[in-house]
Amino acid sequence: MGWHVRRPIKLLAAVAAVLIIAVAAWFIVPWMTGRSDSQQSQTGNSTGGNSSQAAAAKGPVPVMAAKAGSQNIPIIVRGIGNVAAFNEVAVKSRVDGNITKIFYREGQFVRIGDPLIQIDPRPYQAALDQANGLKGKDEANLANAQRDLARDATLVQTQLAATQQQYETQKALVQQLLASVKADQAAVETAQLNLEYSTIRSPIEGVIGLQLVAIGNLVQSGAATTLVNVAQIKPIGVIFTVPERVLPQLRQVAATQSPAVIAFDGEDNKALSQGVLTVINNQVDQTTGTITLKAIFPNDDAALWPGEFVNAHLVLNTVQNGVTIPASAVQMGPNGAFVFVIKPDSTVANQPVTVTQVENNTALIGKGLEAGTSIVVSGQSGLTPGVKVAVQQGAPGQMNAQEPEIGPEGVGSTGINTAPSGAGEINPR
Repeated sequence: MGWHVRRPIKLLAAVAAVLIIAVAAWFIVPWMTGRSDSQQSQTGNSTGGNSSQAAAAKGPVPVMAAKAGSQNIPIIVRGIGNVAAFNEVAVKSRVDGNITKIFYREGQFVRIGDPLIQIDPRPYQAALDQANGLKGKDEANLANAQRDLARDATLVQTQLAATQQQYETQKALVQQLLASVKADQAAVETAQLNLEYSTIRSPIEGVIGLQLVAIGNLVQSGAATTLVNVAQIKPIGVIFTVPERVLPQLRQVAATQSPAVIAFDGEDNKALSQGVLTVINNQVDQTTGTITLKAIFPNDDAALWPGEFVNAHLVLNTVQNGVTIPASAVQMGPNGAFVFVIKPDSTVANQPVTVTQVENNTALIGKGLEAGTSIVVSGQSGLTPGVKVAVQQGAPGQMNAQEPEIGPEGVGSTGINTAPSGAGEINPR
């Protein structure tokens, strides 16, 4: 029974201890927390003051600057494509025989009519000689028959020796021999043509391909064997595709003029040749959303080669006196493209702009900027509206090298060398 009395007493003691600890926490913890917040507030104020003083002590932000220019800028649509020979011929034989000579060298430039391959001409020379002999025989017989006809005609009129029947018979013989002479002439021409075909000549002006047959090979006119390929490269064509969204504007321009097309190399860095647009395909490729175009280039310097991959720059029109700035000046913000404009008091302000296109590191501004306005082209990473700047001399690349900055592409980049996305929906080079 004693044990049962002591157990409730111990439980009451434990509950009392818990109540005492809870009351103490109620009063002590808020007092300590308030003191800590006060200390932190004082520390923060002290740190903020130091930061402001440090910013004031730093002074103007060094930047590179330039003025917006004004020039005539072509509006360009880019496409990718391949160079295609203006004409390409797979040369084949039109007569049978063995190859006895090859006149060309691989890769040689040939003109129309230049000899390429010689097929043994002796059978065709013999056929020509035979046809000429038969023709001569028939011509002699015709001449004799015509003399007899003339005598019979005289006798018929005098009614001496020749009858009308003899005259008609001789007249028919003359007509028969005339037909034979004409047939002989056709045979001579055929034999002469075959003899000419035994020397295979270039049908077009162009460049010879690789040698496909050797001397001694037997060729036949009915076979599909190609003896050599000749590709015309002056002029030459480029077949390329562009997005279908430019089709309405392209057709409008093409209705009044032939738009210029500039062919660039595969890296899109070097201009190779300039030509004109000649063909707009009659349908859009639904799988890719593109339209196929063809341009013709004079290619006098043979800069373009059949099968070569090129980047085609289609010039739709030219903006007269367009406002231009270095592409490095364009920045991207939450509301789109903008530039930092330098005000007369050397502070900067954000100026929203509309970029029509970026070409050769030059941005064409459609809206928001006037020619002659001073803008920041390098060193934008430390700028905010109202910050004072100190314009440095030199090229924008020097500023990046001296003071690495952090931008969208990481340390050392401010984004100024990256073209703004959506700039006229034309990818800058």
